[in-house]
Amino acid sequence: MPTRERPLSPHLQVYRWQITMTMSILHRVTGVILSGGAFALAAWLLALAAGGDAYANAAECLASPLGQLFLFGFTLALAYHLFNGIRHLLWDAGWGFQIPEFYASGWTVAALSVVFTLVIWIVAMGAGA
Repeated sequence: MPTRERPLSPHLQVYRWQITMTMSILHRVTGVILSGGAFALAAWLLALAAGGDAYANAAECLASPLGQLFLFGFTLALAYHLFNGIRHLLWDAGWGFQIPEFYASGWTVAALSVVFTLVIWIVAMGAGA
């Protein structure tokens, strides 16, 4: 019996890119970012506990442009992961399973994440000035 070429499993070249795919991938990526950020937070707390020079070095690192970029990215990841987690809880409660609701909730999560992050940074910069 001759062997036939069987189709491969569906992959990104088969599917059209959709917001639901993007949101799922971003939820996983932000989870990884938050795990890394937890280690950075622990390092900052250890520097705080060590006092003096250790904390000064940590504060200088976080105040640098790269440190500020890291903190902004961490804040954005935290906001996104939080709002997308709430979206998943709403799904668990049985809300939002229609296609238009998927799209509306996805765009809402994206917008709220950006707005929430900007508000946090505006308030933090105002408090630091």
